[in-house]
Amino acid sequence: MKRLQILAALPLLCASTLALPAVAAPETMKFLGYAYDLKSGKYLYTEAYDEQVEGGHWERGSTKYYSADGKKIGEKSVDFSADPFVPVYRLDLPGVGYSEGISRVSADGIDMFKESREKGRQSATIKKSQQMAADAGFHAFIVANMADLVAGKTVPFKFGVAGQLDSYNFRARKIGDTEFEGRPAIRLQIEPDSLLRFAVDPLVLTYDPASKRLLEYRGVSNVINPTTGKAYNVRIVYTSKPPDDAPKNLPPLD
Repeated sequence: MKRLQILAALPLLCASTLALPAVAAPETMKFLGYAYDLKSGKYLYTEAYDEQVEGGHWERGSTKYYSADGKKIGEKSVDFSADPFVPVYRLDLPGVGYSEGISRVSADGIDMFKESREKGRQSATIKKSQQMAADAGFHAFIVANMADLVAGKTVPFKFGVAGQLDSYNFRARKIGDTEFEGRPAIRLQIEPDSLLRFAVDPLVLTYDPASKRLLEYRGVSNVINPTTGKAYNVRIVYTSKPPDDAPKNLPPLD
């Protein structure tokens, strides 16, 4: 099966930050995500999050990406002031010469761009619609619809993808119950809401339904393998403490 390249913006939500709980008071949250190759289990990189949450809503933040040897390989910023599910954001991966993002969000349009060494800068404005999410706003959308997902309902949505300068029909649904670090959790599957789902692999996310935290992400990454020029296929865990096999030179959280 092909990897789901049009969701390479997610861890995320994917990955940008998809592990934020719903909190009421203003708070700065700092935590790490640990990314492994989905097939081989090799440790690939670490995500370091610095997020601002106000009134229970994710307002803005940044994510830095570090290779297994501790070198910074990318950075991302997000701002949800224009829309709770569609952020203004910018992702930079200087080692592979790639950037993408959303530069403006209005009631009727979303300005997207991507830039690579091979093709230079490209941009487009896509229509903004109801039930729409983009990039890490996907996590906020999941949180907003958690009750329906826990109840077994399928939730359709439109997903804006800056890397493709377009949007696509998707759906989210619960596929089972599980445990994570000894606590009850649910598994969600994210897939195209079209015949495309028969040609690509879905994303599989593990959530704590009570805290609404993302605990594990399985699928295509937004970090590009410099050797192949393609996005990694990953398993990212958001554990309460570093896994035993995580690098010893993890980035600080202060």
